[in-house]
Amino acid sequence: MRRKPLSPAPFLMLFLVAAAAWAAWLGWDQHRDVHPDGSVTGPYEAWQVIGLVLTLPAPVYWAASRQHAVSAVLGTTAGVTAAAWYDWSDDSSGLFVIGVGLVMTACLLATSALSAVVVVQRGSGGFRGDRPGPPRP
Repeated sequence: MRRKPLSPAPFLMLFLVAAAAWAAWLGWDQHRDVHPDGSVTGPYEAWQVIGLVLTLPAPVYWAASRQHAVSAVLGTTAGVTAAAWYDWSDDSSGLFVIGVGLVMTACLLATSALSAVVVVQRGSGGFRGDRPGPPRP
């Protein structure tokens, strides 16, 4: 399989898609809920985080299936990490850095795993059944 040279366009596109997905799912909700017992939750609801997690595999699959697996992993991870940093950086305790690090690590692992599966399946013809035939004379 021929490898495509690294290009900044897929990385930048995936960075922007991931940051936009964060903004669409999580960026608008900055309100913490105070319950009658005094406990505080939020600002995100579970459905918002699940929506983000279910949205990101589509662009990662798209890029990895077009031989841009490195851009799929790094662009998506960088976009989500930058969005989390921007969204949480107003925390005066500084503990947001730990959360951003955890988000970055989880995104890096998930996008790496998905990209690896896509690359392996595409190489073996597993998704479309286009297995390479014998060499032509």
